[in-house]
Amino acid sequence: MPAKSGDLVSVHYSGRLDDGTPFDSSEGREPLAFTLGAGQVVAGFDAAVDGMELGESKTVRLPAEDAYGDRREDLVLTVPRQALPDGVQPQLGQTVELGLQGGGSIEARVVDAAEDALTLDANHRLAGQALTFDLRLVDVAS
Repeated sequence: MPAKSGDLVSVHYSGRLDDGTPFDSSEGREPLAFTLGAGQVVAGFDAAVDGMELGESKTVRLPAEDAYGDRREDLVLTVPRQALPDGVQPQLGQTVELGLQGGGSIEARVVDAAEDALTLDANHRLAGQALTFDLRLVDVAS
């Protein structure tokens, strides 16, 4: 019986970029468990698992819009260092948490650390990239 929306599925996977660079894998770990169709994984991953049979393996390539979306330049911002709380000195490559108006927060990477300002990138690190996944469905529970 194929996996369908609402099923709790477990999937072993490995992901790579178009140039072959691996970016994530469940190898050596428990498989990824999620409810199919519940929006717990990127849309293309969900769609790829939908209809798979227990034990089935396949390879899928997700365009950026079905993965982490296109890269957005409006999510790159420059913050004056004087706006930072006292004693906070983020370094290049560090991830910082930014508070949002109305509550909540978002993570951003420090991509430039000038003397007077920081440039922060709140895009997901895989935004704008197509992703290829090797998938194997290892469990399905209705």
